[in-house]
This record gives sequence, structure tokens and C-alpha cells, in this order.
Amino acid sequence: MGGPKGGKGNWLIWTAHIITNMQEKISMKTVCPTHSISPKKLIHLIAAARPNFMKIAPVYHALRKADWATPLIVHTGQHYDLNMSEVFFQDLRLPEPDLHLGVGSGSHAEQTGQVMIAYEKVLIRSRPDLVVVVGDVNSTLAATLAAVKLGIKVAHLEAGLRSHDRTMPEEINRMVTDTLADILWTPSPDGDENLIREGVSQEKIHRVGNIMIDSLEMLRDKIESQTAFKELGLDQNDFVMVTLHRPANVDDPKILREHCELLRWVSERIPVVFPVHPRTRKKLEQNNLTSLLEEHPGIRLLEPLNYIRFMNLVFNCRFVITDSGGIQEETSHLGIPCLTLRPNTERPITITEGTNRLCRLEDLEKTVESVLSGTFQRRTIDLWDGQTAGRVVASIKSVLRVKG
Repeated sequence: MGGPKGGKGNWLIWTAHIITNMQEKISMKTVCPTHSISPKKLIHLIAAARPNFMKIAPVYHALRKADWATPLIVHTGQHYDLNMSEVFFQDLRLPEPDLHLGVGSGSHAEQTGQVMIAYEKVLIRSRPDLVVVVGDVNSTLAATLAAVKLGIKVAHLEAGLRSHDRTMPEEINRMVTDTLADILWTPSPDGDENLIREGVSQEKIHRVGNIMIDSLEMLRDKIESQTAFKELGLDQNDFVMVTLHRPANVDDPKILREHCELLRWVSERIPVVFPVHPRTRKKLEQNNLTSLLEEHPGIRLLEPLNYIRFMNLVFNCRFVITDSGGIQEETSHLGIPCLTLRPNTERPITITEGTNRLCRLEDLEKTVESVLSGTFQRRTIDLWDGQTAGRVVASIKSVLRVKG
């Protein structure tokens, strides 16, 4: 910052102004209730979209057991549909968010900017010792930018994943977040390799395993006790689950119609269950394609489901057709075939060691026939053991230099 022009008097005034500002900042941090009442480390867990909630839950519960930590849930509000936000706190035994930023839908720039503005105010009012961001949504990037600019440490859970496709907004979010974050928790060796290739210091990288598996195992008994598939009149291992929402698959009317036709073809061989993402439903309605699916007897269109009911259907299906990320990991852990309608994946380990296969539209029929006539080999992926949250907490304790 440059000094003032003029004589000695102006310099004295400028110096006094700087000292006053510094004193105000020190005072703000000193009187922060959280820091003055308790010596515990204040840790913000940022949640926005459905997968974020599943990832923060095991970490929140593990931190609550630590006598040195105070975890606070910050819900940005990026997803506005009840079935894709608030209900997950109930399923995952999470309390109501400690902070709610109230940011709704909008363009990528609008969401990112609104989260930055809202979260910066929170950080200035009560400075945490660590901000934990998860996944690759706009709120992940925005919270990282807001915290780093204020000199607050950031940890990224699920770091190092790369699709190597920069046309995907999620890829940009992942790359920028990993560049800025102080701690990078990776789920698998390929994540480590990607970060090292990009010039990230080895000391920032902590391989902790797959947090999604923690959530799944934490809820396994509750998931298995559900009867969602029976309520739909379906037989175990005799239906396919479908999830589609990515712009490349649903934004172009021609491509969306082709997907609908393919799902009709699949449903003539095995019943199709399709919980429709709000974005996908909007595109189907805009292009008059909803009836193409609704009127076919082999296709069940559902509203978005909470995690437990959704996973009960996944547990009991024959295979999955998807363009989502997390379900590629869950199906690999469960040994369920997963056909991913994308040309690439940021989770290649689910292909090399899991049950995932990448499919193009023109390949889907052949791949479906292959799944229906054969079996997929199930293998165990290292550190996908339901113990990732414990390793995350141990990493936090080390990085924040907590004694004891």
C-alpha cells in the first residue's frame, strides 16, 4: 500500500490510521465469542449440494468426539430443492446448520459471487481455525476463495480428482480449489499423482481414503431396513437405476431425446427406475419429452429421493446408468455394475479397480446386453474402508498442532 502525498503531518495521520485499523482487526478477533469462551479449534464444514452433505456427516461426527474441536456446519443454500438439501441432515443425523448463507440458484458466476460475499461476512465476524470444503460445486470454490483471501487455512476433502475435461465446470472448481487449499485430502493414488504432476508440494497431500464410503457404511443398517424397491413393486436384482443431470447429457434437445429412446429400449429388457433431477425434469418438460418416458410401462419416473431411500434402490438393483460422480464410487464399493454416460471420469480408479464402465450413447445397448448376460468382478479398493473420517481428524489435529 502506498503512503500519502504531502508533508510529515500527512504521514503521521496515515500511520495513525493504519494502527487504528490494525487495532480494530485485533479487537474483532479477540472478542469473537467462540474464541474467548473456549480454546477449542473452530472448524467450518461447508455444505451446498447433496454429495457435500454425505461427505461432511462422518467428519462432523468424528470432530464432535474430539475434545479439542468445535465443528460448525455452514450451509450455503446452493441447492433449493428440499429433497436435495435439508432432508439429508435428518438422514445423516446432522443438526440444523449453524450458519445458513441463503444462496439459491443462479448462473455459475452468480452462485460463486453470492457465496463469496455472504461467507466473507461470516469469516470476518467469527474467524475459524480451518475451513473444510468438499467436492467440486461452486460453493466449494467460493468458500475457498473467501477464506484464502483472509489468510484462513482451507482443507479440501476429495482433492486431486481430475477428468482432464475443462469444459466441465466441476473440473475448473476442482483445479482452482486444489491450487489454493492448504491441505489436500485425496481418496486414491491417482489423486496424489494428479496433484504432484501439477506442481503441488508433497507435504500438502494427505491420502485419507473415500469419505463417501464412510457415509454409506454409517447408514448401511438403515438403508438395508428400507423397503423402497418393494414399495415400487420391484424384484430384487431385477431393475436398473438411472440418474442423469449433466449439461452434456440433458441440455441439447436432440441428445436428450436420444437418451429417452435408449431408456425405453433398456426398459423393454429390464424395468427402469429414474429419480429425476429438477434440472433434468425442467429440460424434459421444455422439450416435450416427459411423456416419452412417462407413458412407457417399463419406466418409473420418481421425484428426487433422500439418500437412504435412494441407496436402498441402488443396493437392490441389477446395475446403474448414470452421469454422476459419487455413485461410481458407491457401486464399486458394493460390487454393482455402473455404466457412466460420459467420455471421461475424475474417478478412474472405479474403472481400473472397481465396477464402472464409461459409455457413449452409441455403445450403451451393447454394454447393457453385456451386463445382463455376464458378471462384474468385485475388488476391494485401498482405504475405501469406512474409516476415512478418523484419518481426516488425525490430519486436522496434526496440521493445527493440537497437543495431546
